Amino acid sequence: MYTYAHLMVRSVEGERSLKHVQIREYVRELVIGESPGASAPSERELVQKFSVARATVRQALDALVAEGLLVRIPGRGTFVARPRRAQSPVLGFSEEMARRGMQASSETLLLGREKAGPTIARALAIKEGAAVVHWRRLRRGDGVPICIEDVYLDETIVPGMLERTTPTSLYAELATRHMRPSWVDDTFRADVANIEEATLLGLSVGVPVLRRQRKSVAGDRYVEVCRSVYRADRYALHLQLGPS
Repeated sequence: MYTYAHLMVRSVEGERSLKHVQIREYVRELVIGESPGASAPSERELVQKFSVARATVRQALDALVAEGLLVRIPGRGTFVARPRRAQSPVLGFSEEMARRGMQASSETLLLGREKAGPTIARALAIKEGAAVVHWRRLRRGDGVPICIEDVYLDETIVPGMLERTTPTSLYAELATRHMRPSWVDDTFRADVANIEEATLLGLSVGVPVLRRQRKSVAGDRYVEVCRSVYRADRYALHLQLGPS
């Protein structure tokens, strides 16, 4: 069992650290060494302890879930996870295609500056209306359309990107800025193609597609929100699962 009175919040980069980072490290200190299945502090407890918004607490816990330290069980709460055997590397589209033995290519459909709406702002942990870079691309493998990607980036982490030659690889560009994602949170769901998507992907309207939403983190910052739609006849999701 953990006792708040005997634990201190570990400061990260001094008192200027982001609050969600302090909360994340505080929870990490609590659960390190605990047995799998042990309860983690609830969002309500952390909101009251740190006097912050629930979204800030959720951001801290999201990071620990993504790391594999915690696991959420709907309707029950958040618990210490079983240790992972190994983590898969974070790959961009070009790297993923290379692993599949395919040559990646891209066509930029849109690249510009926009104001973050409420959903993007919340996902990137920035203020609504803040400047974001929106990069929309048609991605191909061996010349065949595979997916459409809409990437949103906090402009403060890619200053000058719009004034330079368009990069061929987003993750390579982020790596030059020491902001290549270290972990991602991917959500997939099945859907059907709309008219625009079908036209770009060379499909019939209404055929199955796979949609993915990705949130990427580098260090302590959310750097990317990516919404992709994949051809279901050209892209398969491969997972390896087993006991820890």
